[in-house]
Amino acid sequence: MTRREAITVLAAGAMSKGRAAGAIVRTVLKDLPPEALTGGATLFHEHLSLAPDFMPKWIGLARGQSPQAPPSDRPFFMRDTELMADELRTAAKEGVICIVDGGHPDMGRDLDFLKQLSMRSGMPIVAGCGYYSEPFYPPEIATMTEDQITRELVRQTRTQPVGAFGEIGSWGDITDLERKVFRAVGKAHLQTNLPIFTHTGIPGKSAMEQLDILEAAGVKPQRVAIGHLGNLVDTKVEVHKALCKRGAFIGFDRQGGPGDARQVPMVVALIEAGYTDNLLFSSDLSTENQLKRNGGAGYAKTLTVFVPKLREAGVKEDTLHGIVVNNPRRFLAFVPPR
Repeated sequence: MTRREAITVLAAGAMSKGRAAGAIVRTVLKDLPPEALTGGATLFHEHLSLAPDFMPKWIGLARGQSPQAPPSDRPFFMRDTELMADELRTAAKEGVICIVDGGHPDMGRDLDFLKQLSMRSGMPIVAGCGYYSEPFYPPEIATMTEDQITRELVRQTRTQPVGAFGEIGSWGDITDLERKVFRAVGKAHLQTNLPIFTHTGIPGKSAMEQLDILEAAGVKPQRVAIGHLGNLVDTKVEVHKALCKRGAFIGFDRQGGPGDARQVPMVVALIEAGYTDNLLFSSDLSTENQLKRNGGAGYAKTLTVFVPKLREAGVKEDTLHGIVVNNPRRFLAFVPPR
């Protein structure tokens, strides 16, 4: 074999190996190579489809009150395809290239709506799957075994175009039932390779235990994003650093408002500590008043409101690009099992 022939064989083998191990980002319409998401920001935790009564129940539980009645005098905005498509087209103009929807059936997420929304807006959408937190679990979760929950999660990934487990949550201090679901999600990840992003009880309760449970189930921390850690206000960012040191992503995913003043110095501290590659940004948009049509900052507010504050704090442009463009597509990319 000549040198040229040897080089050709080696190159062909490398290409073959790359295809066999080729990672994809699974959207509701089609699988994309991660490189397709290099032209803009990916928001790893937003909401595009919820039941009309989800947020009233959420707000009531958060305040320790009875759930509020959803407004009934007009159609719910997350069932208005043209309104939502217009919001996503605007977000695309402002630099967003992909959005992850953090809902699933127990939150009222409608996959068909997401498909229509993606087709009309041109925005790639990654759908999550799983179970949210104990107050929202379907009744059967209490009686299902861990393995039964695992099988149901795997079934969802094989029959639906879902690209992540998330948001998987603990409402406050994590409960035994939520631990069971987390263990099942960990087992389902081992069979599917889907990434996992979480909801931590405000402010960031159970963040460390969530990662402990998933890692004990065999999940590599690099495949996990622990969410809502912008709410865990700590100038020393000790929990944040501990999670990053173990390899996990951490989510600053409630941005574009008064809380930014506390989040910016924490993000800067983590960047200075060398954890740029562990950061994920998003806004967790879920209410109608945040829409552009209603005078809000819209789905791109992570880019248009929060990121400029980081620039003002001295964060460099290439660092910001790595966080909003490279980190989420690296997190979302997975190799489908054969």
